[in-house]
Amino acid sequence: RFPTDGFLLLALLLYAPVGLCLLILRLFIGIHVFLVSCALTDSVLRRFIVRVMCSVLGLFVRQSDPRLRDVNVRVYIANHVTQFDHNVINLLTSCNTPALNGAPGFICWSRGFMELGVTGSRAELVDSLKVYSSHRENPPLLLFPEEAVTNGRAGLLRFSSWPFSILDVVQPVALQVQRPLITVSVADSSWITELVWTFFVPFTVYQVRWMPSVPRRAEELSEDFALRVQELLAMELGVVSTRLTAADKTEHMKRLRHTSLLPFAPASSQPLAARPRMPSSLTGVAPEDVRITAMAQRVKEVLPHVPLEVIRIDLAQTNCVDTTIANLLEGRVPFFPESKEAGTDLPAPSTSQAAAASGIQGSVAVPSSKPATKQFAKSPVERHLSLQERKRALYDYARR
Repeated sequence: RFPTDGFLLLALLLYAPVGLCLLILRLFIGIHVFLVSCALTDSVLRRFIVRVMCSVLGLFVRQSDPRLRDVNVRVYIANHVTQFDHNVINLLTSCNTPALNGAPGFICWSRGFMELGVTGSRAELVDSLKVYSSHRENPPLLLFPEEAVTNGRAGLLRFSSWPFSILDVVQPVALQVQRPLITVSVADSSWITELVWTFFVPFTVYQVRWMPSVPRRAEELSEDFALRVQELLAMELGVVSTRLTAADKTEHMKRLRHTSLLPFAPASSQPLAARPRMPSSLTGVAPEDVRITAMAQRVKEVLPHVPLEVIRIDLAQTNCVDTTIANLLEGRVPFFPESKEAGTDLPAPSTSQAAAASGIQGSVAVPSSKPATKQFAKSPVERHLSLQERKRALYDYARR
């Protein structure tokens, strides 16, 4: 969340006393904004008053091409940057966002979500939203197909298809958020934490860009419709349209938490957790090249028979070690295996890694599901690493 640049970090430290005063003051003002928004009925006057009061809280909302907003469209599709995106867009036009996660009740209502009372499958939710959209007096729906918050600077998560099963015409909304000193959105951060940091910083600017409505093509599936809208939004935002889902993000956060909780062990007892050292020849190389090279070395340790250049090319596209390993294991990236002499300068692979390499090269030998260990380790850390090694061997055998 905090800046890595030394000058910006110093500026943040100097600003901290002012930010704390703003935080305390805006907490009291925020209560008044909440009471006013609850007392007034949904109208142009209410949106104008609340928008002006939000500017005192440091929330500034800008919109470009408001004439592109189609009053006949009943479903808005937007990218998800913060937990308050639906509140910001609601300051510009009347819309409702159904509550998908979290327990219903006062907190859900106070945050501006619409409760449908549907706790079943996505099919029941889609049916309920179809009934809601059939009544023209109801405000349009504002949906976030990413189903998870991102920072909005790298790429879009894969759009879920159920929002595109409601109606045949949707209108994309491109949302960008900027603020000084502090990162806008941090993974695994709660909405309360984001609200506190929003009150702390001098201002947060939400830029809303309305895009032309997109109709469904003849006999187009919902998955294809979602992919087409995702590509249009990615081009408008200037980011990458990825195939990563909200479930992938959740799994990634679990792995990060597990890694952070794993106790440190001596270098001699953690061959799987140790990272390769950076070669001295990389001094003076661009940081991006150094990062790719370090990631390539990690992949090379797992798959020593794969040429390093092939690994670097795929890493430049995926930017993820796990994805590159999966691509190489599943044959999506063609390559010619290196001989044993070519990889003599690399660290010796573990039992599971050697079994995976021999299996991919076409060997018919079946590795043992439980790699033999020299002795039962006394240290809990060593026993944990041995367990991880056996699990990886099972995964490699299952992939083959």
